Parts: sequence; C-alpha cells; structure tokens
Amino acid sequence: MKILCICLSSTLQRTISFKELNLTQVNRSEHYRLDASGKAVNSARVLNQLEKGAATVVCPLGENNLKAFTDAAERDELELCYVTIPGNTRECWTLLDRNAGTTTELVVGEPLLEGEKDLKAVSSAEIKILKFINDALPQVDAVLLAGSRPKIWSDDLYATICGMTRDAGKLFLADYIGEDMKKTLAASIPDIIKINEEEFRATFPEMDGQPLQQAITEKSRALNNIIVVTRGCDSTYAAARGQFSECPTEKVAALNTTACGDSFNAGFIYEYVRTADLSAALQKGTWCAARNAENEAPGTLHP
Repeated sequence: MKILCICLSSTLQRTISFKELNLTQVNRSEHYRLDASGKAVNSARVLNQLEKGAATVVCPLGENNLKAFTDAAERDELELCYVTIPGNTRECWTLLDRNAGTTTELVVGEPLLEGEKDLKAVSSAEIKILKFINDALPQVDAVLLAGSRPKIWSDDLYATICGMTRDAGKLFLADYIGEDMKKTLAASIPDIIKINEEEFRATFPEMDGQPLQQAITEKSRALNNIIVVTRGCDSTYAAARGQFSECPTEKVAALNTTACGDSFNAGFIYEYVRTADLSAALQKGTWCAARNAENEAPGTLHP
C-alpha cells in the first residue's frame, strides 16, 4: 500500500513536559522532544507504523531550519519529497502538564513572505509540488491532503490537487475547511471529507438548522461521498452517500492529545483502502487516535 500525504503547513513540533505548569511563573521542564510535524506528516508517521513504507510526504520546508526538520524525519524513517522556500518552517510548542493531565498548544506563525524574490521562489516551489504529486499519482493508492493552506500558496491549489487525484482515479481524503473546501467542491468532490463538528458547521452553514446526524447524512447524500465528523471524546459520526454510521471513542489515560485527529486519518484511510469497509475504517481510525493519545510523541502508536 502507498498513501501520498500532502502537508502545505509543515511544522517543527517541540513537545515539552512539565511536572506542573503554572501561568505567570517560571516553569522548568523535565525534558522535551522535537518532531517533524504538520497534520499530514503526523498521519504519515502513523501509516508507516501500521505498514513500513506505506507513506510518502510531499511538503514545503523553510530553508533556514531545513536540517532540523529533515533530521527529525530521517529519525522516523519518513520518506520526504520536499521543496525549500525562503524563511523558516513554523514551530508549534506543546506543553504537557503531568499533574493536571493537560495539553496546551502554542502555534508560532512565521512572517508572511511578501518580497518579489520570495514570492518568485514560492511560485517555483508550487510548480515543483504539483510535479511531485503528478509523478507520484500512478504509484499510490490514495492521497491525504490535510491542514490549513498558508496564504503564500495559490487560492485554488487544494482544488487543483483534488482534481488531479480524482482524474487519476485515486482515493482522495480531504481534511481542511472553509474557502479551500468550497473551491474544491466547486471543481470536484473528495471521496472522503473528514473534519470535526465545529469545522463542519463552519464549512456548511446552510445545514445549521439541522441536527448534526441529519446534516451529515444529507450532505453526504448530496455530494455522493463519505463524510466523517469527529467530536472529541464523543462518538464519531459518519455517513456514506446518505447512510449514517456511528463509532464510539475509546476511553484512555491521555498523555498528549496533539495529532489524535491526524492519527485517526491514518488509521481510517489505511483500513478503507485495504477493505473499503466504512465501519472497519472508523474503528481503525479510533484505535489509532487512542494509541496516539497514550504517547508523548505526536502521531505515534507506541512509545
């Protein structure tokens, strides 16, 4: 099996563990770790733990801190097809409070690239990304595109990638929202849309007056696709072309909840490609999300 994982918002994830975390005070950590991250990167790491070599990552990386990302990816044996862009890959800091059992996420945005030279480099990088995808499509079983689209990339890039994938006859899972999803739906329909409840309501405001279960069912019927809506600790709702399904979550002693949704995506797409069974895919996604929550590293199934 081969899944192409596309991440346009690559991230260096620093996970810092504290015995106790107190705001407005000096807090000294017990230890920290640095991981190659971003939604689809986390999914790729889980996919490779389900089946070695199952995932290839396509992503842009900032040239200033390139080695930090590639070293972390190499440690996890991630297969990267990357392009470099000016500046830094953004950082996210996860603060773990051991006593309280809480996860706090700090997302550190990078300045928007605006200079003529930088924008020319980004335009060139976008062409290379599309070539990576085009060249990979004949060899993969499915494509996972997840995460927000930084404003440096073309407004219709996500729609273009979805169209390329569908034209190639490959399964496409979309985990993104808002205008990018609306542009995608205007051009071609993803086989699978996976978002959370808040994102579903924001993306499809026309369904606001309906109970969530009914809204998901009707929207999947209208789009003739699969829609999966995760609801945190509550059961996951899904509908396949108007047929509703529900999958309970697994209760665990959570250590780090970062990347649980990404881990769900990995398990779901892996099992769905393997079996075309929605119920089995929901269960596998749920299992992967639960295992991830039990571990410190984002996007992992075991210590």
